[in-house]
Amino acid sequence: MPQSSTLHPRVREVTERIRERSRDSRAAYLERMTAQAGGPARTRLSCTNLAHGFAASGPDKEALRALRWPNLAIVTSYNDMLSAHQPFERFPGLIRHAAREAGATAQVAGGVPAMCDGVTQGQPGMELSLFSREVIAMSTGIALSHGMFDAALCLGVCDKIVPGLLIGALAFGQLPTVFVPAGPMPSGLPNKEKARIRQQFAEGKVGREALLQSEADSYHSAGTCTFYGTANSNQMLMEVMGLHLPGSAFVPPNTPLRDALTAAATRRAAQITALGKEYLPLARVLDERSVVNAVVGLLATGGSTNHTLHLVAIARAAGIQIDWDDFGDLSEVVPLLARIYPNGSADVNQFHAAGGMGFLVGELLSAGLMHGDVRTVWGEGLDPYAREPWLSPAGLAWRDSPANSGDKEVLRRVSDPFSCDGGLKRLRGNLGRSVIKVSAVKPEHRVLEAPARVFDSQEAVMQAFKDGELARDVVVVVRFQGPRANGMPELHGLTPALASLQSKGHRVALVTDGRMSGASGAVPAAIHLTPESVCGGPIGKVRDGDLIRLDSVKGTLEALVREKEWHARPSATADLDANDYGMGRELFRLFRAHAAPAEQGGGVC
Repeated sequence: MPQSSTLHPRVREVTERIRERSRDSRAAYLERMTAQAGGPARTRLSCTNLAHGFAASGPDKEALRALRWPNLAIVTSYNDMLSAHQPFERFPGLIRHAAREAGATAQVAGGVPAMCDGVTQGQPGMELSLFSREVIAMSTGIALSHGMFDAALCLGVCDKIVPGLLIGALAFGQLPTVFVPAGPMPSGLPNKEKARIRQQFAEGKVGREALLQSEADSYHSAGTCTFYGTANSNQMLMEVMGLHLPGSAFVPPNTPLRDALTAAATRRAAQITALGKEYLPLARVLDERSVVNAVVGLLATGGSTNHTLHLVAIARAAGIQIDWDDFGDLSEVVPLLARIYPNGSADVNQFHAAGGMGFLVGELLSAGLMHGDVRTVWGEGLDPYAREPWLSPAGLAWRDSPANSGDKEVLRRVSDPFSCDGGLKRLRGNLGRSVIKVSAVKPEHRVLEAPARVFDSQEAVMQAFKDGELARDVVVVVRFQGPRANGMPELHGLTPALASLQSKGHRVALVTDGRMSGASGAVPAAIHLTPESVCGGPIGKVRDGDLIRLDSVKGTLEALVREKEWHARPSATADLDANDYGMGRELFRLFRAHAAPAEQGGGVC
């Protein structure tokens, strides 16, 4: 599908202000990357350095010694506990074989940790989750620090892993970098049924065995979880930022097409090194336009709110400064084109079958809502990403994506959207700045006024729910959940309880300086409230019974307390000693002490 010749004025306006805001920091970043460039990289190593680098390389030893072939770094997040990353076990062998055929070598440069928020949700280990992104970024840096490599292949899928890999790779932005996904697992238990059983368990209507069986039927094999949370939002983002091969985001694992795409990604990485004629360093692929494309893609698909943190951190790693105003302003003009659970009942396999990324990119380009004139790992322009891969009789090829959606309940055209806006709002008021995802929130729940009930932990919320204390109109305020307080764990475990209250006719909302899951859904949730309570943020002034008004239409969040009284109130304090140790939390004290505010990405890199 040809791109529109006219870029939407709002997209142009936001891009230009990001470019102007980032002028100095972006120039400094590009200057550093230019200074790091030059190749092949191994020529800068001493003989001792180089001998160490190829000592165990077997059949590739002579090629590495000769300094003629490009050498590709494989940075992998493989582990066999995480279903999304288990398929990566096979990838190094596939990549090494494809590299040799392309006149290149490939080495596993290093592994990065890959924790699963689905396993740690509601557990102490979740307090390591956000900062695992920083550890992954640093691990990527260590993997690439040996100076042995001319390009990188980053193998990652899930929540913090892809952002961490990309932040780390951007520190080596002189290297071409291709992201290689693994693909989603087959569809399991329908999402609507899974949500029903979770809510029944929260209400005490079914036991743990029924809940466990439901979850096992949902998450049942190798591959990414099929709901549209942060993991699958990551894959969408890598595609629209041009860091995947076109159409590779949602091809299932362990299939001939997936293997062919992995081999093709290897060949492409070899082609775009400084040793060839198509040098495409990551620093030049990821720019202000591709960052804006990422925000547009997130909005058009109702993607994970976690990316109001991760995209900010990624952009900053490339010298680009974005904030929640940019998200909010783009959301006003970007229509919602996809309904994938939790914003609907379909999963990513149904989205892919309905036309998937190729259809989506084609629609956004034709409407002038994405920059088509970007660089990608595939070359110049985003148009190839409006196509889809297939195995032709001659091998891997790309064909035009469907002209029409295969299922209008899942994927729609710009001319017939689910909503005229992107469903992500920035909220401002006397409680600070926050974001809210309303794409799954019914219109009648988007404006709310109710008394506050204040908590300092999600465990206290759940106890109050079980005791029947929340069975009324209520704004649940959960504070001391920000990056500096306890590492900003997701509070997704509250969703079934709050959804249960809402389903009984109560007016319910959540206000917190913490995170919700990428699967946050039907209950209005003002999240990432900044400044956070541990830094004296105004959420610490809220008292039980204060009337809170959340208006996601106007973009306001207010404690309706007389101004004089509000300013006179002291901020609450909390004893956070229990969050300081156990399950490895003591290892992350330095991270908590130096974490940036949520609107600046919430990290330390």
